[in-house]
Amino acid sequence: MIQSTNKILVPIDFSAQSLVALEQSYNLAREYHAEITLLHVIEEAGALAKFFSKEQHEDVRKNVQEQLDQLAIETGTRTKLPINTLIAKGSVYEKVNEVAELINASMIVMGTNGDQGLKKKFIGSNALRVVRESKIPVITIKGKHHRQGCKNIVLPLDLSKETREKVSKAIELSKLFGGATVRVVSVLFTTDEFVVNRITRQLGQVKAFLEKEHIECSAEIIKGIKGEETLAQNILEYAHKVEGDLIMIMTQQEVDFTQYFIGSSAQEIINHSAIPVLSIRPVERKDTTVFPNPY
Repeated sequence: MIQSTNKILVPIDFSAQSLVALEQSYNLAREYHAEITLLHVIEEAGALAKFFSKEQHEDVRKNVQEQLDQLAIETGTRTKLPINTLIAKGSVYEKVNEVAELINASMIVMGTNGDQGLKKKFIGSNALRVVRESKIPVITIKGKHHRQGCKNIVLPLDLSKETREKVSKAIELSKLFGGATVRVVSVLFTTDEFVVNRITRQLGQVKAFLEKEHIECSAEIIKGIKGEETLAQNILEYAHKVEGDLIMIMTQQEVDFTQYFIGSSAQEIINHSAIPVLSIRPVERKDTTVFPNPY
């Protein structure tokens, strides 16, 4: 097995989608030299829970532990990766984030069924809560079929001050995956010359910086039409067109006068993307510079 220095937390509820997320974590773990921790959260919800005896609760926990251990053995044997298991009891999204902090995880990889309406499942609504409150990057996986590795990273940009953080993370991931192409894209719903020129100038600076780091890249502006498609829909269509393997987004509402790429757009991308989505919580910054030189 590989010698691990990082930890990837994978919430498991034994559903098909959570197992798809586990499979997608293998290559990432190899590249990161990371060990994988499987976490199952036993929820204490529902009026019937109080009618179960202590012995019955213990039987449930024992059964879950046996399933986790078996999954860990099979995964470790097949991948030659170090696999750990943990069980927690309580609120799913709270325990996922608590355990991530407890084990000092570098990343969370979890499945999501997206928006399930009023009957949101464990890996639907809870995935969004994990993303929103996590202090570390979270990769959510909704689609069933994905390529191994990562050849195309889709990087949506606006005029926010978090642009530098996004670009730095994209560079790190590109190099991690052996030179993945970074596809920078901005969606504009305005023809205001000042805004168009500003975003065009920023895209040029970002592209020049990526090329300076020897990252293969492209930069494109998409002209959105108000009332017909949302920002998220435009990004998802672009990601599909360029055969993206990963979409990078920020999860907090970002500071930019154009009001683009707010939290609702991030949520829509996570809910509807068949491509894995990497959500990063931006670091608090005191400066208000958008994207200074040499970027």
